[in-house]
Amino acid sequence: MLESLKNVFAVADLRKRVLFTLGLLAVYRVGGHIPTPGINPEALAVLVDQAKNTMFGLYDMFSGQNLSQMTIFALGIMPYISASIILQLLTVVWPYLERISKEGELGRRKITQYTRYGTIVLSVVQALGIAYFLERNTGIAGGLPLVYDPGWGFRLLTVLTLTTGSIFVMWLGEQITERGIGNGMSLIIFAGIVVGLPSAVFTTLEQLKTGQMGLIRLVALVILMLAVIAAIVFVERGHRRVTVQYAKRVVGRRMYGGSSTHIPLKVNTGGVIPVIFASSILAFPATFAPVIAEGSRFSWLRAPLEQIAPGMPMHDLLYVVGIIFFCYFYTAIIFNPDDVAENMRKYGGFIPGIRPGKRTAEYIDTILTRITLVGAIYLAMVAILPTFLISGFKVAPIPFIGERLDGALPSFITEGMGVSFFFGGTSLLIIVGVAMDTVQQIESQLIMRHYDGFMKKTRIRGRRGQ
Repeated sequence: MLESLKNVFAVADLRKRVLFTLGLLAVYRVGGHIPTPGINPEALAVLVDQAKNTMFGLYDMFSGQNLSQMTIFALGIMPYISASIILQLLTVVWPYLERISKEGELGRRKITQYTRYGTIVLSVVQALGIAYFLERNTGIAGGLPLVYDPGWGFRLLTVLTLTTGSIFVMWLGEQITERGIGNGMSLIIFAGIVVGLPSAVFTTLEQLKTGQMGLIRLVALVILMLAVIAAIVFVERGHRRVTVQYAKRVVGRRMYGGSSTHIPLKVNTGGVIPVIFASSILAFPATFAPVIAEGSRFSWLRAPLEQIAPGMPMHDLLYVVGIIFFCYFYTAIIFNPDDVAENMRKYGGFIPGIRPGKRTAEYIDTILTRITLVGAIYLAMVAILPTFLISGFKVAPIPFIGERLDGALPSFITEGMGVSFFFGGTSLLIIVGVAMDTVQQIESQLIMRHYDGFMKKTRIRGRRGQ
């Protein structure tokens, strides 16, 4: 491993790419310390504490805590991610975009350009919404003004600052992808998440010193973390191989085909997107619940909204069901068995024992349905892990059987393991996945230049590596 790390810096081109990537990530972190003008940081800290379980908390994670500090990179990469997902969904339902997506490199450039335009539009809208939100929540911290000088001057300055910051972050990501190592957008999210790991380690060690966490519990926690990371690596690399054979064809004086290959169907086709969708939808009620005042005509909504608040049993149930649903939904959008079967038939390919055409599409769809269920359950377990570690599962509010369940279950299930930092969910999936992809790209560069990879007896594969 150490020899391979030396080889990374021994190759001039690879060394430049790695240093270029680290340099731009450093620029991103520096921008995370430049505040947006006109905002009171003390009052902002109170507002952030009140909104940590809403949509605000989800976006703050993707922005690398820049949103909670209202820096110039507060929007982060989220507008670009939203625009990319919107374009991907429109590609399925809009024939024009579907035709462009099949035009190769030229089509990809057009869709990338449309994604940039969409990022600018979403950035302007989100920045204006943040400005209005901050103005309307002023005076929350003992009379401290959240915005020093509200009005159109503050709104336009906030829109200009945050939109420019978002475009700059998008440019950084594209430069890393083109001239660095790995996917730039993913690495920016990765950098924003891992920056909080050192403080989490120090907090845990402090709990160990003060006696808040015992040594046995800490050892069990470390073993659990390593097991979860190993499970994520195993499942993200997992795929079902469907054997495909191609008949021999004679074109002129040459013979083509006669080979055998396979279609790799991933266990987790949707990646982290289903967790993001489910989190976003469930965060909406918590976002709008504070707006409903006591005694208003919508006050009857407060009771059901409280039942689906984070930490409640109904919230956890809907979260798991939502992840499973969006796994199937997103997989159906990005993978079309009919197109795969038609392309195989066009080039003389067939699955042994299965008739080409409709039967092949049905066979692939059946396999995909079964392995997607496994992937959905895996995603749901990883996503619900932070609740188990931090606060446990609150089963007492369950009607009829809640009190008996609460008394019968062990305390580490109902009260959690006392972890004071966030481990699991979307952040863990992103960290492990991006690390796998980046290491795979570095290893591919080493092997291409006749150096040993990180492991001599096998190859490290990313999520898409076969």
